[in-house]
Amino acid sequence: MQTDTNQTDSFYEYQVGGSLRINAPSYVVRHGDNQLYQALLKGDFSYVLNTRQMGKSSLRVRVKNRLQKEGYRCASLDLTSIGSETTTPIQWYKGLIWELWRGFNLIGKVNLKAWWSEQADFSPIQRLDHFIQDILLKSIPSQPIVIFIDEIDSVLGLSFAVDDFWALIRFCYNQWAENKEYNRLTFALFGVATPSELIQAKERTPFNIGTAIELRGFQPHEIKPLIEGLKGSLTYPQEIVEEILYWTGGKPFLTQKICQIVLAETPPFLTPETVPQWIERLVRSQIIADWETQDEPEHLRTIRNRLLRNEANIGSILGCYLEIVQQAQIPLDNRLEQRELLLSGIVEKRGACLRVRSPIYEMVFNRDWVNQQLDRLRPYSSPLQLWVKSNYQEESQLLRGQTLLDAQSWAKNHRLSDLDYQFLAASETCDRRESQQKLEAEKLKETHRRLKAQKRLIAVISFAFLVSCGFIWLSIKQYRQGALNEIQAMARSSQGYSTSELDLDSLLAAIKAKRKLQKLKIRDTQTQ
Repeated sequence: MQTDTNQTDSFYEYQVGGSLRINAPSYVVRHGDNQLYQALLKGDFSYVLNTRQMGKSSLRVRVKNRLQKEGYRCASLDLTSIGSETTTPIQWYKGLIWELWRGFNLIGKVNLKAWWSEQADFSPIQRLDHFIQDILLKSIPSQPIVIFIDEIDSVLGLSFAVDDFWALIRFCYNQWAENKEYNRLTFALFGVATPSELIQAKERTPFNIGTAIELRGFQPHEIKPLIEGLKGSLTYPQEIVEEILYWTGGKPFLTQKICQIVLAETPPFLTPETVPQWIERLVRSQIIADWETQDEPEHLRTIRNRLLRNEANIGSILGCYLEIVQQAQIPLDNRLEQRELLLSGIVEKRGACLRVRSPIYEMVFNRDWVNQQLDRLRPYSSPLQLWVKSNYQEESQLLRGQTLLDAQSWAKNHRLSDLDYQFLAASETCDRRESQQKLEAEKLKETHRRLKAQKRLIAVISFAFLVSCGFIWLSIKQYRQGALNEIQAMARSSQGYSTSELDLDSLLAAIKAKRKLQKLKIRDTQTQ
């Protein structure tokens, strides 16, 4: 039997977005709560680096309150309120010191303006160091001190590096062995970033000496506070919350939002068997359908913007995500694109693998959505898609010539998906093969042309040779005819040679002998 939704406890509310108040009944205590609390009790440098809207701020507020009840002095710094890309190093460090001065209630105890003027000869990081050592530790002489720093990823937007700041935190922990006063000081950092993004110099980073707090989504054994909010309003509250958890993957923001939607609905008659269908209908109609329009407070758009924020990396990030969607999960190897997907919140670690965090994300950011984003990005989107549809067989869709060169030039400035690189590699191979075939065809054509030319030349030479032979034959014929005429003339003379008795060769020999005799006579005459 259904209960009227108006009978809901007026003091109970599900909160969608923002930090939950300390005594909020819908706050879900997770493993990370106790893990962070215990680490700070021991004085460990701790950090919670996770996606947005995972309850980091609410966790910070709760743990801070618990520590203060234990006698700790705590202050929270939100770095987004301290600096932006136009902030100078001096302004940024002065902002840190100002927030510490106010957060630890040192107003009236320390003249900060006068102290700052006295520090004019020191660098900004030295001033912060002096403030911690000479002001903070001395003004709070006995209590343990915890400094909570939220939104640390905002330092990535500064125009200068803050490696000195991280090195100072490490220095404070290194001082434990030399100055016992530093044993009372610890830091807890919160943000959407990875240690490698925040600082590159491993020898200066505090992250390799700190405790990483893993903040997972709500687990089934942790959701009792959420169930309490539905009791008295709906039957089968546990079944309802468990089904909500299935759709959200335990994401705090979405879980609280759907719980709130459920309370505002008048459900049909429910049984344990019909609960899944009812929750699915609500999720599809009020979360997934027209999500870009009805995503208030913003959540899905936050994920979208994170995925698409850097055009140079969109291809590799979406390509990696598409691989997860297609295969259900992929091995975790800590590549840049995997880290970005984790920080966006769209995927989660499960053992040594990555998988999509929730059915909602998988339905909103589906294959069609990914391909639409990639289509807007790629200058060769249409041929790539046709090539894929042909099962990678249709070579007519591969790029060639200047089109391929333009695509390769564009690719140099982008991190692409494996599919993109496969397509470009296949295009290059095809283009090279066809260019080689064209070159070989041109060489063969040139060879044929040369052979043809050679044949023509041989024909010309042969003709010329034959013509020359003709002239030679004619000359010989004329010579022989002249010699014959001379012999005939000699035969008619008084020399007494008879042509009938001598052949032509004998006559020629006679002519030569006659000429030789004439030369001898001439020589004898000259001698006398």
